Amino acid sequence: MTISPARVPETTGGRRLTATLYGYAFLDDLVLLYPVYALLFADTGMSLWQISSLFALWSITGVLLEVPSGAWADAFSRRTLLWVGPLLTAAGFALWVLVPSYGAFALGFVLWGAGGALGSGALEALVYEELDRLGAADRYARVMGRSRAARLLATMASMGLAGPVLALGGYPAVGAVSVLACLLTAASATRFPEHRVPPETGDDGWATTLRTGLAEAHRDRSVRGALLLVPAVAAVWGALDEYTSLLIRDTGVADQTVPYLLLLVWGVVAAGSLLTGAAERLGTTGLAAVIAGAALALAVGALTRTPAGIALVAVAFGGFHLAEVLAEVRLQHRIDDTRRATLTSVASLGTELATVAVFGVYAVIGAQATHSMVFAVLAVPYLLTALILLARASTAKVRP
Repeated sequence: MTISPARVPETTGGRRLTATLYGYAFLDDLVLLYPVYALLFADTGMSLWQISSLFALWSITGVLLEVPSGAWADAFSRRTLLWVGPLLTAAGFALWVLVPSYGAFALGFVLWGAGGALGSGALEALVYEELDRLGAADRYARVMGRSRAARLLATMASMGLAGPVLALGGYPAVGAVSVLACLLTAASATRFPEHRVPPETGDDGWATTLRTGLAEAHRDRSVRGALLLVPAVAAVWGALDEYTSLLIRDTGVADQTVPYLLLLVWGVVAAGSLLTGAAERLGTTGLAAVIAGAALALAVGALTRTPAGIALVAVAFGGFHLAEVLAEVRLQHRIDDTRRATLTSVASLGTELATVAVFGVYAVIGAQATHSMVFAVLAVPYLLTALILLARASTAKVRP
């Protein structure tokens, strides 16, 4: 009997893959230190300059390791990188609460950045190839959308649990729960199926994979366009997320109300993740419409400077997140299996660099304008991205 590709994920192998993925994604973001680590740094006596330098070190680590780690994943075992990464992060978190100091915080961020880089690219590549092996690559968007929703739910749970755990046991308790979550993430990663055999690439292994992957991006226009679309969609809203609490406070609500409005924002983003499977049928024109609509919602919602406006910002973030997943899906459909993790990591590197640039732009504009105005101004790049996509869609229609 031939199994329909649409039903393959319901087989034992498909259920194992998706269940492992959703569990891994949830545990990977169930880190109670997320909402309070800045408080830990400040309470340890770190100055604002020192805290900022820690964030910069974290970003630099990710930038330096992003592409090499993707090449490692293509040259070696992807599943191995997925369980090693959380162990590095666990070690970093343990350092933070056992020996809180600038040196420990810095080393912890290096370990966290390295752990995140190891999983970036490897996870998407492994999931796509296992679905493809089952004849269900067309389910990739739906599956990854649900995994993103699992991550967002874990983030929301972390926000809700961090306060009570901090009150009961202080930073050591929050750190212990975070380390436990990392260890469980590593354990769950060992359950990922991996039938791929790493290619023979010669003595220099991952370096050859890296060179050939970058050559493919340079040679293939469709791959290059898909690579550029990911950071174009992901970077701005990813950076704005760090300033959302300040935008909310500027609406005049009490400080204790800010977390609840943040939960509203992330609840809408999580809901958007669940629409990924259906939204994949929209095509390029539909994707452009989603991006443009989200950009308008962002500008209008921010400029109203009211709690109701934050609901529009939430809708915008949900649209951007949906567009980000769709952009990543387009990339996966265009790249070769032997260089899948490498090129996925190249896209992530572009996102990291673009996000750092957005931080700089925000600082420059924010020195002279309100948070609401900066949010509105940074909606403009999305409108430009939507126009470019529409132009490409029109060109494709008239091309013989």
